[in-house]
Amino acid sequence: MLKSFAEGTVFGERFGDGPVQVLALHGWGRDRRDFDEVLRGLDAVAVDLPGFGASPAPVEAIGTAGYAALIAPVLDALDEPAILVGHSFGGRVAVHLAVLIPDKVRALVLVGVPLLRRADAGKGSPPLPYRAVRALRRLGWVGDGRMERARQRYGSADYRAATGVMRQVLVTVVNESYELQLDQIHQPVRLIWGSNDADVPVEIAERAMHHLTNAQLSVLEGVGHHVCLEAPEAVRAALVGGGL
Repeated sequence: MLKSFAEGTVFGERFGDGPVQVLALHGWGRDRRDFDEVLRGLDAVAVDLPGFGASPAPVEAIGTAGYAALIAPVLDALDEPAILVGHSFGGRVAVHLAVLIPDKVRALVLVGVPLLRRADAGKGSPPLPYRAVRALRRLGWVGDGRMERARQRYGSADYRAATGVMRQVLVTVVNESYELQLDQIHQPVRLIWGSNDADVPVEIAERAMHHLTNAQLSVLEGVGHHVCLEAPEAVRAALVGGGL
């Protein structure tokens, strides 16, 4: 059953009936249901991040720091510090929360999170036809409709699916990197990655380890980006018996 949090601005699902031990934050374009198998039987909350599932979109384009500010009241309302488990986009938000309200975050489990820019970032560029239309748009020679058709044809699947303020949020978020935040995290951190994650390669987790003072990395062979669906038992094990 859905519950409202943060004065009705965030909706989520409650697992168990004891004091909440875990707060789960899903990836971009996903919702709280990605954690159903991970959290079954635990005392936890899985929220729909604003703009996904049942939670309304933010009123303006914000980055992950803004998302953390929206989710912070959920943690503030808990009786004790919680473990944050974040997949992909949700992990970005979790990193900010660990710095923003460290007394409310006991530990982090980060799953396939784009914590740093890819080592091969910048080696590619948008296709020439898209760049041509974009240049013409800046000159005022083509209209919004032509520009949107080019975005739909050449943009990423996430970009094509996003509309309105959520598209602006996506553009902001994909350019973020979290070296400064990682350097400030002192809570225990478990990094869980799929060896076949093409969206967020393992090299990102390996580099992130150099910024963390108390972290362990587990790489799951044959698993892709959606670890919570492909190997929920591995994420659950980190929450239940991972020494956090």
